[in-house]
Amino acid sequence: MEIKDIKELIELIKETDITEIHYEKDGQKIILKREQAAAPAASKIAQSAETVAPPAKEDESVGYVTVKSPIVGTFYRSSTPDSAPLVEIGDTVRKGQVLCIVEAMKLMNEIESEVSGIVVKIFHENGTAVEYGEPLFQINPL
Repeated sequence: MEIKDIKELIELIKETDITEIHYEKDGQKIILKREQAAAPAASKIAQSAETVAPPAKEDESVGYVTVKSPIVGTFYRSSTPDSAPLVEIGDTVRKGQVLCIVEAMKLMNEIESEVSGIVVKIFHENGTAVEYGEPLFQINPL
């Protein structure tokens, strides 16, 4: 098991209500536990940080919808390595249309458009790592 795999498991615990993970592969075993009392404190810290932080400037993106990654994983623009990207900059998409795939722990998660509109920005290259909440696409809603 590599360090990045362990980091992904830690992120999974942080982002969910999961308090314990047991993982075993090729004779290696790892158990990660989170104290339940730590979750509310972490959540309060995150909430207070959000209220104190000044709003980000988005001069060119005013009115655009940003589609963010719901999980930590690897960003793929196409459904298979040989196929064309699901969307390109300038493409018109409809609400619910698959924009990309984020692979997390060998599961392929389809990321859908939240609105109908035109793709104006793609933040990542194919095969790059993405974090939870990281922007994937900007869409100009119709």
